[in-house]
Amino acid sequence: MPGLVIVGAGPGLGAAVAARFGREGLPVAAIARSQAVDEVAATVGTRTSVPVLALRADSSDRAALHAALDIAVDAHGVPDVLVYNAAIIRSDRPGELNTQQHLDAWSVNVLGAMDAVTHLAPQMARVGGGTVIITGGMPQPISRSTSLSLGKAGVRALTHILDQEYGDSGVHVATVTVACAIVPGTDTDPDLIAEHYWALHRQPRAQWQHEIVHSTSAPA
Repeated sequence: MPGLVIVGAGPGLGAAVAARFGREGLPVAAIARSQAVDEVAATVGTRTSVPVLALRADSSDRAALHAALDIAVDAHGVPDVLVYNAAIIRSDRPGELNTQQHLDAWSVNVLGAMDAVTHLAPQMARVGGGTVIITGGMPQPISRSTSLSLGKAGVRALTHILDQEYGDSGVHVATVTVACAIVPGTDTDPDLIAEHYWALHRQPRAQWQHEIVHSTSAPA
């Protein structure tokens, strides 16, 4: 039964998104590079009754990522939804990181998303379409978060590019831009933000949005 594949399934937003789709009856394949993915799978399992598959892969390792995605497809079928939530989040100012450190961040923040989508979106198109959502952020670049600002600008551009590539084939490509710190129990609770992912997936084609912004003032 088709379901959700989430790359970057860590505690917090990743777990909240996985649980949100699981509550709607979609099996979940959770992919992350650390053993925290097992904890996410356990969390989803306690909040839903759907099958949950936990897979380990580094999103910057294309071969490993593709292998994990293939396992997910073998287990649950071509997914209805792909969420890319992986990111390297750190504080760094212009000139503080060397070239390799910037490339490492870019490979996770942007290229991993492109690798995941270009691997699954053609399969989704062949079975009638689906939804791809990339977690965005930093709508205004901040110098103290230089590598992340660059990466999230790349995500915004990538979303438009992938929509051009796959939108006509019935694949809805969008981003949820998280323009705030995520704090449980507040108006930036991960469960509240996860609602945007479900809303994007449920949109009729004629009403597709390609970005929803969640901030401390009001979701848009």
